[in-house]
Amino acid sequence: MTFKLATMTAAMAVVALTPACAESKAAPAADREAMEEVVRDYILENPEIIEEALIKLADRQRVEAAKASQDAIMQNYDNLYNHADDHFIGPEDAEVTLVEFFDYRCGYCKRSVDWVQNLPEEYDGKVRVVFKELPIFGGISETAALAALAAGKQGKYNEYHVALMKLKKNDDLTEAKLDEIAKEHGIDVKKMRADMRSMEIQKQLAEMKQLGRTLGVDGTPGFFIGDNYIEGANTPRIIELIEGQLDS
Repeated sequence: MTFKLATMTAAMAVVALTPACAESKAAPAADREAMEEVVRDYILENPEIIEEALIKLADRQRVEAAKASQDAIMQNYDNLYNHADDHFIGPEDAEVTLVEFFDYRCGYCKRSVDWVQNLPEEYDGKVRVVFKELPIFGGISETAALAALAAGKQGKYNEYHVALMKLKKNDDLTEAKLDEIAKEHGIDVKKMRADMRSMEIQKQLAEMKQLGRTLGVDGTPGFFIGDNYIEGANTPRIIELIEGQLDS
């Protein structure tokens, strides 16, 4: 940091220490007031040091947040990338795994669905995409997540997932529509509904939601690759990370 900021910091440190070391002095209050006035005048004359301090603080917080995110990823690595119950597209032994947390009423998730679906083919089977339900909007989003997981019990997860994502308006996502789309894709609706209520599917969704919270995913879509968390549909960054792993 600059000399000016270092000077101000030192002055403020003196102010902070004054009560402890000056109580036995003749005029501690006067000493403190004088020093506070010096610091105040210095800041008023050099307001840019506040901006410099805030920039440094923001940079430090970003570094700390990134480190905390990486630690959380590594501590939950298997649940994130290798959970046996997760649904995915692409080869199971692909070189690169991308995980997506999503909500069926998320506009950005809808707009990126074709791009996500094309990744395994685009990279010649070297990329696998794992899907994690994260119904942050609640209500019908949660019901749709349960329905998709239940459709997976019948081997129809991905086609059902894509069909729900392809609904143009959020208002189109209704209880009736969930059943209608299921029928269109050869899914036994009665069984799907029963599975949605089962402890197995309820637990599966609960674990996905808990993992999302643990990893700090507070919006959708959220992508993970390696020890990196990408907020939103930042496709250039995701491509950069995919190609970086393939080249390593």
